[in-house]
Amino acid sequence: MNVPAIAGGSAVRTRPFPSWPQFDRRELDAVCRALESLVWGGYSPAVAELEQRFAGLHGVPHGVACANGTVALHAALVAAGVGPGDEVIVPPITFIATATAAAMAGAIPVFADIDPQTHNLDPAAFARAITSHTRAVIPVHFAGQPADLDAICATAQRHGLAVIEDAAHAHGARWRGRPVGSFGLAATFSFQAFKLMTAGEGGMVVTGDADMAARLRSFCNQGRRAGGQWYEHVTLGTNYRLTGLQAAVLLVQLERLSEHNQRREENANRLRRGLAAGSGLEPLAVDQRVTAQTNYLMVLRYRPEGFRGLGRDGFIAAMNAEGIPVTAGYPYPLYRNPLFTGRALHARACPAGCALCARGIDYARLDLPAAEQACREAVWLEHQALLGESSDIDDVLEAVEKVRTGAELVKQAWAKGLANA
Repeated sequence: MNVPAIAGGSAVRTRPFPSWPQFDRRELDAVCRALESLVWGGYSPAVAELEQRFAGLHGVPHGVACANGTVALHAALVAAGVGPGDEVIVPPITFIATATAAAMAGAIPVFADIDPQTHNLDPAAFARAITSHTRAVIPVHFAGQPADLDAICATAQRHGLAVIEDAAHAHGARWRGRPVGSFGLAATFSFQAFKLMTAGEGGMVVTGDADMAARLRSFCNQGRRAGGQWYEHVTLGTNYRLTGLQAAVLLVQLERLSEHNQRREENANRLRRGLAAGSGLEPLAVDQRVTAQTNYLMVLRYRPEGFRGLGRDGFIAAMNAEGIPVTAGYPYPLYRNPLFTGRALHARACPAGCALCARGIDYARLDLPAAEQACREAVWLEHQALLGESSDIDDVLEAVEKVRTGAELVKQAWAKGLANA
């Protein structure tokens, strides 16, 4: 038997997977040009060019660049008119900003469960969560696969709700041939250091609504208006502007996006094909209406019975020992964070006048079964690992099989390691 590395054997792989972020002389030259322009801030022509080109990629006429994906969500909700006392429905399997953006706007995040097959917002759970106070919904295109935009948008339209797509994982993804970002009132993207395009930080809101775009731009630019005077502020706003230096880098990153998305898709499909049904690792289902996904994460559902009862943590440790950088993903759904289980979101005068208490919302008692299950079983392979050659995927598959056949040795080594820890 080929002894697993965690039990003293040789690792399948010793060379690293592709690193992230990726750059070359093009980014260096772009930064130099931006420096030499002497317009380093948010009024650089590079920012306007990035807004136009990125919005065009997603099938809408308006883009508003901003400092990061978190403030993009906040700005989109504020510009959509969401405010104190409103409810915003969000999934519990996502980064915390999806929910806290609602709270920052003064609204109440309401969690609705996910579809266990895709880890995206379950349209039926969304519909059940709607109340007379609901103002918006934020479907997350988790791991780069678009959410069920047909069902979500239809339900939102019937109830008069704003749809804000959280596309932080989904730059360039498509649903039925149409780009994400063109379905809701607006969509938000992140250019944080690990995202599919990055300048270290940065964000974007795209929209097809000219009035929404004007409100966004004003809010992100200290409440100014187009054509107004420098010291004329017509509404409440803040400085969420992206810099010209970041925009210069992102314009080059945008040129790479299509090639990177295609390479990740090819390698993700190779991995899906290589994981036979009943093997103990099940890739998330891909909705047939998804015509392009970005594979920001390759999410696998772990089944211990496929590995002779080896627990997920032991499997991950064994794969890491083989040189395969898989992780466990989110440890628990968002609503189990202390922010929600404690009193941090309640008004200072709580319970008097507290909307959470008045409506009987107690996050500590929330239990959404599909989200809970996702946190127990998910194994993630992050997007940079899909940017290499097909042989890299073959290494992943070889390591999976090696851990499977040597599962008893892995269990012994894992137990010994825990005992000695």
